Amino acid sequence: MTLKHDVFRAIRGATTIAADDPALVRDAIHELLTALMTRNDLTNDDVISAFFTATPDIASDSPARAAREALGWDEVPMLCAVEMSVPGVTARCLRVMLNAVPSGRAAVHAYLRGAAVLRPDLA
Repeated sequence: MTLKHDVFRAIRGATTIAADDPALVRDAIHELLTALMTRNDLTNDDVISAFFTATPDIASDSPARAAREALGWDEVPMLCAVEMSVPGVTARCLRVMLNAVPSGRAAVHAYLRGAAVLRPDLA
């Protein structure tokens, strides 16, 4: 099956947290996903799946669990992975690639907090 670009869209986002604390992970994921949903005019029914990564210095909570709790994404397939540990990586960074049905316009990405340095052109 070949998926056309107008069938779904990959929307990227990232944020950072001040410390590896479950409450901070939940708050940051809630803020990031809310920004992506708002900027892209999406509802929960528009979300196909989400792929999260966290830098190796985050281990206190799962971004997927935070998404389920914050947005009620019980039916959204989600996967989490650890970001590669490379020199100069942004510390305590959470990223997401959200697959969703298009709203009829180009995807609007969100790079919040300290993650704005990753993609200043999209922040």
